[in-house]
Amino acid sequence: MSTRVLHIGQSVAITDSFFNFIKRTIDTNEHVFLFSCEDKKHTVKTKTICIEDNGLYFWLKSFYIETHKANKIILHGLFSSKLVIVLFCFPWLLRKSYWFIWGGDLYRHELSNRDLKWHILEFVRSRVIRNIGYLVTYIEGDVDLARKWYDAKGIRMNCLMYPSNIYKEQKGDCEGQLTAKKKIHIQVGNSADPSNNHIEAFRILENYKNDNIRIYTPLSYGDQDYAELIIRNGYERFGDAFFPLTKFMPIERYITFLTNIDIVVFNHNRQQAMGNTIALLGLGKKIHMRSDVTPWSMFRSLGIKVYDINDFNLQLIDPQTRVNNQLRVKDFFSEEKLINQLSHIFE
Repeated sequence: MSTRVLHIGQSVAITDSFFNFIKRTIDTNEHVFLFSCEDKKHTVKTKTICIEDNGLYFWLKSFYIETHKANKIILHGLFSSKLVIVLFCFPWLLRKSYWFIWGGDLYRHELSNRDLKWHILEFVRSRVIRNIGYLVTYIEGDVDLARKWYDAKGIRMNCLMYPSNIYKEQKGDCEGQLTAKKKIHIQVGNSADPSNNHIEAFRILENYKNDNIRIYTPLSYGDQDYAELIIRNGYERFGDAFFPLTKFMPIERYITFLTNIDIVVFNHNRQQAMGNTIALLGLGKKIHMRSDVTPWSMFRSLGIKVYDINDFNLQLIDPQTRVNNQLRVKDFFSEEKLINQLSHIFE
């Protein structure tokens, strides 16, 4: 008898690619998708329940029916307050639930405004997270924080989770592109999320504004009011050496853009932008990041060289480190590994 797996989450780029990935690679289990979406057109055409415009009653009815029929429940992030509250009311579902930890859903504990609403919801979240059966991530430090902040009792399952986190072979000579340019191309952040801490990063880079640099800042998604603030600040500090990226790029074009980056500054104050980071390391780029975030420890434990943002300089990554990083990323973040890990979770 096949295992009935229920997926709960939002219809966004990461989950869309995930659904297509498991349809293409995993053929052993029955999967149902219960998700919120802006419209009813979705890449997954079968066994899918779209809940956005159908009201609370429809959501609760669908949730109750599908969760009780499922052998396993995959929680693609814990962002929805409604989902957390319903899980709190049906605690017997938690033992068969697998929380795919995204980052922002975990770090709400530290980064949200601590008003009365936050305290009430955190009480509910703490009871839910404490009793979720399985904690799914490839970043051990995030599980440590879940246990520290929420007393999480679940079993850790090591998994890359999404195809955006796997190494992708790139054509062309990235190293040749690096040495051919007269200017050093620096990427700052990955989105218009305030957790990128762009302005603090700009202060570090301002010491080099008279050098031959170009600064690229992706701002196509996230808080657009914040994006406008960053654009103004970037132009004020760097003038025509600043290039904000405000239009969404298809993944193929974005990867091409990344091949022309030399140095990356990720000043996130939490685990974030892992798909970007893995892609950039696979391309042999030099990444400066904060040493107090959980990905720092993970990369170092894998023998992947990342650089402290407080030690920023314009020196390019040396060829030996570049190749070593690429080989280790290719080995650890492989599609074969992701397929095996997901198959184990779904079996």
